[in-house]
Amino acid sequence: MGCYDCCIRCFWAVPYPSLVATLLLYAGMALFCGCGHEALSNTEVLVETYFARNTQDFTIMASFIKYFQYVIYGLASFFFLYGILLLAEGFYTTSAVKQTFGEFRSTHCGRCISLTFIIVTYILAFIWLAVFAFTAIPVFFLFNMEQTCHNINLLAETTPSINQHGWICIDARQYGLLPWNAMPGKACGMTLASICKTSEYHVTYDLYIATFAGAGVTLLALFVYLAATTYNYAVLRFLGRKGVR
Repeated sequence: MGCYDCCIRCFWAVPYPSLVATLLLYAGMALFCGCGHEALSNTEVLVETYFARNTQDFTIMASFIKYFQYVIYGLASFFFLYGILLLAEGFYTTSAVKQTFGEFRSTHCGRCISLTFIIVTYILAFIWLAVFAFTAIPVFFLFNMEQTCHNINLLAETTPSINQHGWICIDARQYGLLPWNAMPGKACGMTLASICKTSEYHVTYDLYIATFAGAGVTLLALFVYLAATTYNYAVLRFLGRKGVR
């Protein structure tokens, strides 16, 4: 029974919400960072090949892509360490709340640390909400591109004249990918339809969808962290008022 009680106490002390949130955080960041990095590289190839003839028109976007790829490296490292810290904090607060380790009690310093994690996680969740919305922009652009190509193919089947669908275009300049003086800056008609049939386009589209999903999973993980840490902190405050320190 001694070994059985010890095992039960260990399982009872595991912060399951924090553990689930950590797994979600790592899965989401793996999708976001890995797929996002590759999607940016493919975007550079697509825009340079089909939308920009002059390399000077593409310089700003190429610099932005390189910069954002370095940001992705930093985000991966930061969230890996922050996930470990939040999981450790979850073990601490769960043990303090359930009082599973002998005379272990929460202290005023421990409650301050928990409150600090709540505030930092709340700020990160707010910032990541903006990142989640930002990752929807390339998905929206490629989705519109796919629908436009579908319309071109339908018109090509019904009207053999190129003039009937040559006016249907996708302008990369409207989405801020290129400056307004970039040439050609857009793809129209059957040229656009041929781009949509390339493997580079389909791979890039799938990568951006995976990046968007990864950002959503990461945001969900931060919300789970917020719920778990807020609950544990509230219980610690209650125990503190009852004199359990």
